Amino acid sequence: MSSNDTSERCDWTVTGMDCASCATRITTALTRLPGVENVQIGVMSERLTLSLDVTRTEREVVETMVKKLGFGIAPMRSPAARREAAVPPAAEMINKNGDTVPDRQGQGTGTGTDLNNPKPVEAENAGKQKLDHGGGRHNGNADPDRRWYQTAKGKLVVGTALLLAAAWAVKLFASETFANYAFIAACLIGVAPIAVRAFAAVRAGIPFTIEALMTVAATGALVIGAAEEAALVVFLFAVGEVLEGLAAEKARASIRALADLIPKTALIEENGEIREVDASTLAIGQRVLVRPGDRIPADGEIAEGSSGIDESPVTGESMPKTKGPGDVVFAGSINTEAVLRITVTKTAEENTLSRIIALVEEAETARAPTERFIDRFSRVYMPAIVGLAVLVALIPPLAMGADWETWIYRALALLLVGCPCALVISVPASIASALSSGAKRGILIKGGAVIEAAARATRVAFDKTGTLTVGRPAVTDVIPLDATEPELLAVAAGVETGSSHPLAEAILRRAKENGVTAFPATAAKALIGRGVEAKVGGALAWVASPRYAAEMGALDTFGVRRAAALEEAGKTVVVVFRERVILGLIAMRDEPRADAIEGVRQLGVMGVTSTMLTGDNARTGAAIAGVLGVEHRAELMPEDKVVAIKEMAAHGGVIMVGDGINDAPALAAASVGVAMGSGTDVALETAAAALLRNRVTDVAAMVRLARAAMGNIRQNVTISLGLKAVFLVTTVLGMTGLWLAILADTGATVLVTLNALRLLRFNPERER
Repeated sequence: MSSNDTSERCDWTVTGMDCASCATRITTALTRLPGVENVQIGVMSERLTLSLDVTRTEREVVETMVKKLGFGIAPMRSPAARREAAVPPAAEMINKNGDTVPDRQGQGTGTGTDLNNPKPVEAENAGKQKLDHGGGRHNGNADPDRRWYQTAKGKLVVGTALLLAAAWAVKLFASETFANYAFIAACLIGVAPIAVRAFAAVRAGIPFTIEALMTVAATGALVIGAAEEAALVVFLFAVGEVLEGLAAEKARASIRALADLIPKTALIEENGEIREVDASTLAIGQRVLVRPGDRIPADGEIAEGSSGIDESPVTGESMPKTKGPGDVVFAGSINTEAVLRITVTKTAEENTLSRIIALVEEAETARAPTERFIDRFSRVYMPAIVGLAVLVALIPPLAMGADWETWIYRALALLLVGCPCALVISVPASIASALSSGAKRGILIKGGAVIEAAARATRVAFDKTGTLTVGRPAVTDVIPLDATEPELLAVAAGVETGSSHPLAEAILRRAKENGVTAFPATAAKALIGRGVEAKVGGALAWVASPRYAAEMGALDTFGVRRAAALEEAGKTVVVVFRERVILGLIAMRDEPRADAIEGVRQLGVMGVTSTMLTGDNARTGAAIAGVLGVEHRAELMPEDKVVAIKEMAAHGGVIMVGDGINDAPALAAASVGVAMGSGTDVALETAAAALLRNRVTDVAAMVRLARAAMGNIRQNVTISLGLKAVFLVTTVLGMTGLWLAILADTGATVLVTLNALRLLRFNPERER
C-alpha cells in the first residue's frame, strides 16, 4: 500500500484475459496512471487488485482504461454488500416436526421437509435463484454459462466468417473486382475492433501488442493487394482468440469448482424453528442443521449428533471420518450418515475453503523465476521481431533490387509469426494448472516460485514430533526415586498444567488416568529446549530434560544410567526435580506415523534424501530414525535447526516440513517451508506450502507435482520457441504466408495451453 492516507485497496473482476500478455498490458497501462500502485492481476482468477489514491485518479478512470484495452471490468462486491443484497432462494421455515410454516416476513410456504431425508439441499434447490456463495470470489460479470458465440470475441468470429463467406460467394458468382471489394470490406469490418484495442494500447504506452501487429499486417496486406488473404487472416485471428479464451476458461473452471463445493443455502435453527437462508449470510454463533447427504455450509463445531464426514472436497482425504460433538468440520465437506447440528465458527469469507481459493488465486502473483525471465525476454523479443520485419521489408529491395511487394508481404507474415503469446503463457498456464491440481488433493502451494524451488529440492528435513511421529506421546514408565508415584505425578502435572506441549499433555493424561490431582502451581515458565519450571507448594519444581537436570545438579550417576537405558529404547525421558532433589523419571514414547515410512521411501526413490531434525536426545532420535530409515540430527534447539537447514542448503535445495509454529525459523530458512495440518490457520497462513491431509506421503506427492509442472513448462517453452523458429525461417524464405503465420501463432498458443491443462488430470500420488 502507498504511504498516502488517501490510498485504498481496490478489487475488480476483469474478464476477457486469455494469457499473461493480457495481464501485462493492463498492468503497464494502469501503472502509468497517477496514484496507482501495487497492481496485481490473476489471469485464472480474473482478479485485479491495486492501491489507488482516489484524490489523483478515480475508480472510474481505472475502469475506463481497462475497457479501452478491450476487457470487461466490474467491481468486486464487499462481503457486507453481498449480505445486504442476498435474498433467500426459498423463504420458508421448518419446525422441528419437519412441517413447513410461513416465515416471519410472510414470504410464503414450502412443501415440507423430512430432517432425515438424505436428499441434499442442492438437489432440492435445483432451478431456484442463483446466489453468491462462499467468499463471493467469482461474482461479477464473468458468466461461465455463456456460449462462446455469445461473447464479444465469439460474435467477431461469427461476423467475420459471414463476411468472408459472402465475399467468397461474390467471387464465385460475380466478378473478381466485386469480390476484391467484398474481401476489403470483410477485412476492414473484422479488423476494426482489433484496431481500436491496438490504438488504445498505443495511447497507454504499449505499442508492441498482438493487436497492433495484426492491424499493421492486415492493413499492409490490403495495401499490397492481398485483400482475400487479409480477410482470412482476420478471421483466423478471431478464431484463435476464441480458442485461447476457451482453453483459459477451462483452467478457470477448476478454481471456480472449489467455490462451487460450498452449498448456496443453509438451514439455520432459531427459536426451535429451522429456516433456509443464503449460506453467505451465516454469522458466527448461528446453529445450522445438516442432513445426511448435505454439504456442510460453514466451518464450525458439531453441537449435536455424530456422523461420518467426507472431507475429500476440502482436504482430498478419501476416507470419511467419524466426528461427534466438539469436533471441527469444514465448509464443503459432506455429511454422510446422520443429522448434525453445527455451530458456525467462521464467516463465509473466512472459512477454510474460501481461504484455500484465496491462496490459489494469490499464488498466481508469486511468479516463478522462469516466468519473470520469459517476461523480460518477451519485452526485448517483440521489438526485435518488429525490427527484423522492417529489415526484411527494406534490405532485399534496396540492396538487391528485389520485388517490394514480395518482401513487404514476407515482413508482414513475420510480424504475425513473431508474436510471443505462446511463449508468455507457457509458464503461468502450467503453474495455474499445477496449483489447482494440488489444491484438489489438499496440497496448497503458494506460487510458481515455490513450485520451482520444490522441483529442484534434493533434501527434505522433517521435524519429528507431530510430523514423522503421531505427535501424541504416551507415558510408558513412571519411576519414582525420592517420592511416591502419586506425588511424582502430582508435581509433574502441576508444573505442566496449562501447557499444550505434547509431552505435557501425555503427563496430564497419565495423571488423570491414575486419579492423581495436580498440585497447584504458579509462575510457570517454559525453558526453551530444556523444559518447564513452576512454583509448586511454594518451592520451585522442574520437569526438564536429563541434560538440564544434570546441569542443575539434580541428576546423579544412578539417575543418568536409568535415563540412558530408557532412551536406548527410543523413549523420551523427563526428570521431575526440585532444588538439587530428584523426585523421579517419566518416560514417554511417540510412535512413527503409519505413512511416514512409505513417505520417506517414496522420496528416496525420487533421489531426495530425508533427514529428521529433533530436539530429543540422540538415543531417542536414533531409535526413531532407525525405524524410518532416515538420517537424523538430535538435541537441536530451534536455532540449531536453522543452522542445520543452512548446512544442507549448501548442497542443494532443501524442503523443511514442520508444524508451522515451533519450526517457524527453520521453515523460513529452507528453500521451501511446508506446514503439516488439516486446515488449521497455521497450516494455511505460514510457510510456503501446506499439506491439509497431514500425510508424510504428500511431501513426496508435492515434489512429484512440482517436477511434473517444471517438465510441462519445459515442454511448453520448447513448443512455442520451436514453432516460432521454424516459421520464422520458412516465412523469410517465402514458404509460408500470412494465413499460415497466424495459424502458427494461434496454434502454438492453443497447444501450449492444452498441454498445461494436462496437469489438471495429473495425479501426484501415483508413483512414476
